[in-house]
Amino acid sequence: MPRLVLDDLYRIAVPSDPRLRPDGGAVAYTLTTADRDSDQNQAEIWLAAPGSEPRRLASGSTARWSPDGRLLAFLRPVDGQAQIHLLPMEGGEPRRLTSAPLGAGAPVWSPDGSRIAYSGPHGDLDPHAPVVADTLEYKADGAGLLRGLTTHLFVVDVATGDTVQVTEGGFHVGEPSWSPDGRRLAFAASMAPDRDLVVESAVYAVDATGPAPGKPERLTGPDIICTGAWWLAAPDRDRLVVAGLREAIGHTRLYTLGPGALDEVETGLDRNVMTGAPGYPGAVPALLGDDLLFCARDQGRTHLYRLPNGSTAGKAEKIVGDDFTVSGVSVAAGRVAWVASSPLSAGDVYLDGEPLTHHALPDVELFTPRPRTFTAPDGTTIEGFVLRDETRTTPGPLLLDVHGGPHNAWSPAFDGAHLYHQQLAAGGWTVLLVNPRASDGYGEDFFTATVGAWGLADEQDFLAAVDDLVAEGVADPDRLAVAGYSYGGYMACWLSTRTDRFKAAIPGGCVSDLTSMGGTSDLGFLIKAYECRGDLQAQSPIAQVARVTTPTLLLHGDSDDRCPVGQAEQWFAALREQGVPVRLVRYPDASHLFILNGRPSHRYDFNERIITWLEQWVTGSPS
Repeated sequence: MPRLVLDDLYRIAVPSDPRLRPDGGAVAYTLTTADRDSDQNQAEIWLAAPGSEPRRLASGSTARWSPDGRLLAFLRPVDGQAQIHLLPMEGGEPRRLTSAPLGAGAPVWSPDGSRIAYSGPHGDLDPHAPVVADTLEYKADGAGLLRGLTTHLFVVDVATGDTVQVTEGGFHVGEPSWSPDGRRLAFAASMAPDRDLVVESAVYAVDATGPAPGKPERLTGPDIICTGAWWLAAPDRDRLVVAGLREAIGHTRLYTLGPGALDEVETGLDRNVMTGAPGYPGAVPALLGDDLLFCARDQGRTHLYRLPNGSTAGKAEKIVGDDFTVSGVSVAAGRVAWVASSPLSAGDVYLDGEPLTHHALPDVELFTPRPRTFTAPDGTTIEGFVLRDETRTTPGPLLLDVHGGPHNAWSPAFDGAHLYHQQLAAGGWTVLLVNPRASDGYGEDFFTATVGAWGLADEQDFLAAVDDLVAEGVADPDRLAVAGYSYGGYMACWLSTRTDRFKAAIPGGCVSDLTSMGGTSDLGFLIKAYECRGDLQAQSPIAQVARVTTPTLLLHGDSDDRCPVGQAEQWFAALREQGVPVRLVRYPDASHLFILNGRPSHRYDFNERIITWLEQWVTGSPS
């Protein structure tokens, strides 16, 4: 069977956002593919049910069932703006429901099915007006310059399409959740006057029936930083479940909000709860009867857990584990649906553990990452994964690829994005994926181990792993390379200042100067004050750039507001002035996450350039 090639990018189908029909008999989900002709990512709504082949329902994404299961609300772009549409499941074409000038967010049905709430941009957008900023909240990666726009809640009548704005003010709201009686909406937001200088967020509730906009009522105090809130209906009592952090850098935990009290949910796990975000798989909490379902990261993988309502030990049971990574969960009629990726598939839909789809490429054989543990010089155990053709018996070239975050993690699941891993393995390379200190899934102390010590605390975690594979005869010490994206790009720069053992370096979406990063990134103050608190120069690769001799390829999105392109420009200019072989590639209109959701041609080019640079400087002859 042939191995994966880059052209398979246009054949990979990635399912997400599963939604179980209220009767539990079928699952609607979004299926995303890359279209070569339009150079766009295509999203479609599909339906999967036991005993039948999955079928396409409509173009669009973010499907949500009405409470009676007769309508499916979903998002579809109209003139470049996402609008809510309704698809009658008994037959007929979708009906456009909203005409939001700046677009609508994910639809959230009211309990009686008469209304839909959503969060969406609000304001007067003039792309030619001067951009005036009084706080640091004037831009966001993926959105660019906000130009005074804020995100607020709206409620639309399903029968008439009449829309009411429910919140207003100079703040941004999170996704809403209906109270079981359909009278209020809960959401997370930061309303502190200096919220750009402090990490603060609370849960609020607003009346969705009275005169609008309403005045939100704060439900939580300053003890936690709230990131989400969901009203969940249970047989015995309704629960408002809250996700939040005790500190700005640390694990997300779950809480339940009762009359006058916020109680932490004791899961018995020293693990980070994952509610789901691009590049950070997970799902919002759900109730199965009286039992709480949630996702948490364990050794790089995102697993699904069940906490029995009557548990006195506070010990969650793992429902989906092993090498699966869960990225969406839905519960209805006593059944559970989820999407999970594995080493052989970028994702499939499951119902009560049985697969409903088979989206893996049937004619391609994938190499499987093997888990490994390494020991850092201070005795700390570091886990990683090794991807290679295990039939090869002689030392070969090795790529150390560093994940982003730094609080993310590699898992053994095939993600459909890092295609160069598979192609390099087919060409005789070993790909080393290390989860160093600060990686997620190894406990909170490990998670926070690099705070104030980027590079300084974790560099030996990587080098010790490389040393082990060299000593074992897996890696050729004369054919080593380092790559990474985001924090991984930072580390690719950092390691090339510390050693000349790597014959090529490929920083993507990199960070080179933490001082300038603090004033230009959309999260610059958070990174400076909370992640890298302390001596920024000591943690900045640019301070030691004079040591670098490694041929370097820089890959960066031109519209990256998380790690602004100036970070790559500084590194490029410094290396060029020193006479180090260097190339800077900028992807027009690409944000920080373009390697996951950007133009297919950009994602193809990103993978191809990595392979070409490694072949040129590590296994071939420089040209």
